[in-house]
Amino acid sequence: MSVGGMTCAACVRRVENALNSVPGVVEASVNLATGRATIVHEPQWGGLAQLEKVITSQGYEFLGEIRDNGTDPIEASRRAEFKDLKIKVACGAVLSLIIFLGSMQRELGFLSAVPRPVMLRVLFVLTAPAVFWVGGRFFVGAHKAAMQRTSDMNTLVAVGAFSAYAYSAAASFFPDFFTGAGVMPHVYYDAAAMIVTLILLGRLLEAAAKGKTSSAIKNLMHLKPKKAHLIRDRQEMDIAVEEVQIGDVLLVKPGEQIPVDGIVLSGASTVDEAMLTGESLPVNKESGQKVFAATINKTGSFTFRATGVGAQTVLAQIIRMVEEAQGSKAPVQRLADRVASVFVPAVFAVGLVTFLVWYFIPAESSFSRALINFVSVLVIACPCALGLATPTAIMVGTGLGAQSGILIKGGETLEKVGKLSVVIFDKTGTLTKGEHAVTDIVAADGRDPGNVLASAAALEKVSEHPLAQAVLQKAAAEGIPVASVDQFTAFSGMGIRAVLHGKICRAGNRHFMEKEEIVMGNLLEAAETFAQEGKTLIYVAEEKKAIGFIALADEPKESAETVVELLKREGLKVAMITGDNMGTAKAIARKLGIEHVLADVLPGGKADEVKKMRQAGEVVAMVGDGINDAPALAAADVGMAIGAGTDIAIETSDITLIRQDLMGVTDAIALSRATMRIIKQNLFWAFFYNVMGIPIAAGALYPFFKILLNPGYAAAAMALSSVSVVGNSLRLRRVWSKRVKMTS
Repeated sequence: MSVGGMTCAACVRRVENALNSVPGVVEASVNLATGRATIVHEPQWGGLAQLEKVITSQGYEFLGEIRDNGTDPIEASRRAEFKDLKIKVACGAVLSLIIFLGSMQRELGFLSAVPRPVMLRVLFVLTAPAVFWVGGRFFVGAHKAAMQRTSDMNTLVAVGAFSAYAYSAAASFFPDFFTGAGVMPHVYYDAAAMIVTLILLGRLLEAAAKGKTSSAIKNLMHLKPKKAHLIRDRQEMDIAVEEVQIGDVLLVKPGEQIPVDGIVLSGASTVDEAMLTGESLPVNKESGQKVFAATINKTGSFTFRATGVGAQTVLAQIIRMVEEAQGSKAPVQRLADRVASVFVPAVFAVGLVTFLVWYFIPAESSFSRALINFVSVLVIACPCALGLATPTAIMVGTGLGAQSGILIKGGETLEKVGKLSVVIFDKTGTLTKGEHAVTDIVAADGRDPGNVLASAAALEKVSEHPLAQAVLQKAAAEGIPVASVDQFTAFSGMGIRAVLHGKICRAGNRHFMEKEEIVMGNLLEAAETFAQEGKTLIYVAEEKKAIGFIALADEPKESAETVVELLKREGLKVAMITGDNMGTAKAIARKLGIEHVLADVLPGGKADEVKKMRQAGEVVAMVGDGINDAPALAAADVGMAIGAGTDIAIETSDITLIRQDLMGVTDAIALSRATMRIIKQNLFWAFFYNVMGIPIAAGALYPFFKILLNPGYAAAAMALSSVSVVGNSLRLRRVWSKRVKMTS
């Protein structure tokens, strides 16, 4: 759900405490940058009405629940607020300029003709709308906080601006009271007006910047198609995407968006899936292959059957995951939250001490100076930057990830990635292509390897075994015609016997050849080298003599070796875990430069191996396909599901990599670490700003350098702190863009 009216970390703390007090609420998390509250509750609870009651009781707006259709009620509120801010800032700037010129009357000759008392009354009138209309939101917020016997950023600004204005008014209308006490009255109308205007300007810039941080999720929302071509009774009709049901047959024409997820029935085309995977090259699609909502059909027309609609589409799952991630908090933010809970009262205490010290210093005793330093402390100490430090960076980082096909679950995952010590890869389908291909053909007695392949293809023609398909694909690639056989007999787990060109021919493993009493000659010696490389061998025989063999292997993916090397450079250990035998596993590991190999591990045992590593003190990332490896993904500190867009992948993994390219693993780690660096920089700046700013505002530099901080400068510094934090978060976009260009 969405909450309006929050301005700083203290506001977040108040709303979270209020929501957590509702019976049945297990946990409430509030994000300042998005304005969203995430609620985990028991089956029996008070419902939204109770949440609305406690939110409004704290002086904030309940903007409603975020719907599955992607509508977010806070967006309309943000647009209205942005428009109001622009108007108020413009008016405040004009009034502040006029008030400043009036305050400089003695220095400006053209105003010297106006009597000073008259000028002071003019300034009093002009400053009133600048403070109370332009800055009205601060006073309203302060009043609401006071009614709840608490305080926040609005309280600091309202008290600071009002103190400067009230003192100036008293000095304007009752100067004798001050001069009679031996005090020269000064007015600070310009300071009061500038405080409000500059803080609102910071709020305006902050709102604009925060809009950019959420651009990724907005772009994903805009990807949703509106129409679909439904085929029913051989007739084509246009319907709204919302009306499509699972099982419907749909037509997609060139240049159109695919409306929902589905399976291609007829036709073929290329599809641009960049918006989901980040992959720039179009993907070929033909009968039996999956297509996804919002991707763009490029060349041909095809029909497909709908398998996922509405919230079931991969795009909807991605949007939901990104929204959840952007609403999350990193554990490192907890320190900021604890500080925020006591920050405002502490600032008031510091401000009061500042006033008393300056008022009673014998050599510098001055009510005016004491007041101005008091106001400067209140204004400069706003905790906005603390509240924005983490959520803005998470919004940018997770948004960039979604655009690159990297789905990161949230702040906790980002922080864990920074602590990784080991990355474990599943072998089949993760490090390797997941399908066997012919790598070598060896012929005996000077025979043509093409004849060996032709015989093997003819025998394997009627088989549906994956190895048979690999042999047939190789034959097709070489342009070798495939003959027909007679008297075909299959021996499960061993091989095939059939009559080819009048001869009894066989194809199968070594055990089958021995059983059939085939003379192997010197082939066994030659085959030993390939077997040591972890390759699977299909021997081919005519009558009782072997004529050669075909070596097949599940080859590593093109980027696998590079990824392993990059991870090692980052100081990470790389391991491989597989159910294959140790020989095959080590052969693949040698090619990729992986020293740590776990072989002969059953699917259920992968999770146990991950747990053992964690118990040994390692921080473990598990990379798998997201389905078979689900238990291991869940057992790891960070689970990465690669090449998966399924529900189980998204639910089980901490990071889901939509595209098959293994470079996504290094990209995910790099993005996570870059985001955490930005978060730490933001928090450092937020704390550093307050640690340095408050003492300066209190006058700590005056004894040494005769420097005091004008409230106007304090307001500018406060606004700059918030904008700088958001701007630093946005810097992540430039950093990531450079990386993408370098690796593309």
